[in-house]
Amino acid sequence: MPVHNWTLVSAGTFHDFHCTWIPLMKIRLNDGLLPTGYYAQVEQVAGELTTDVLTLQTDQNLEPEQEAQLGGIAVEVAPPQVEITASLEAAHYTARARRLVVRHASDDRAVAVIEVVSPGNKASRHAWRRFVDKAAKLILDGQHLLVADLFPPGRRDPQGAHGAIRADLGDESYQMPVGKPLTLAAYDAGDVPRAYVQPLSPGDALPPMPLFLTPGTYVLVPLEETYQAAYRSVPQRWRAVLEKG
Repeated sequence: MPVHNWTLVSAGTFHDFHCTWIPLMKIRLNDGLLPTGYYAQVEQVAGELTTDVLTLQTDQNLEPEQEAQLGGIAVEVAPPQVEITASLEAAHYTARARRLVVRHASDDRAVAVIEVVSPGNKASRHAWRRFVDKAAKLILDGQHLLVADLFPPGRRDPQGAHGAIRADLGDESYQMPVGKPLTLAAYDAGDVPRAYVQPLSPGDALPPMPLFLTPGTYVLVPLEETYQAAYRSVPQRWRAVLEKG
């Protein structure tokens, strides 16, 4: 099933789909995709009415070498199959210049986040700035990130979500490929962050995308499978609009 043109329906319709898609990703990750020691939970963003964040966590008590042995796919063995790969070197120097991190000494630290961009994120300059700042801060703080932006760029994001995040990290060179206005972007928040980007058009299938557990190690998130399952819950009235479009 191809990804749909969600601009054809109301923001509330996408919100309804969105609130189904995220928990389905959580179910698949917790049902054997994640290595032992990791788990995923849906979390509500403070001040927002939607549960749009999927947080991946592991045990704080593990030593780095133990964490690396928990599993996942190594980039050296199987590089993610995406169209664009970039080293965000500017973010490395930005982090060195201004980052001061205070971490909570709990047993359940967050290591990765999945974000699905909603119309509300792009509804105002303030909302979009907050989204981009949050994404960049996660990466600078060492939390890996996977972003699905299924809405075409507008005046606030002329290069889409990845272009805005990348610019916030100090690299304004990204140019969205012509005819591919939708974006999937995975960020490895290692010492020198790397981005793995798959541009899309409405009508394309969603490829599996990497969600990094540690620098250089990831699991593949089955976006197409979970998208299809969530889409079956969309009311027929709106499915007819999307499929006609």
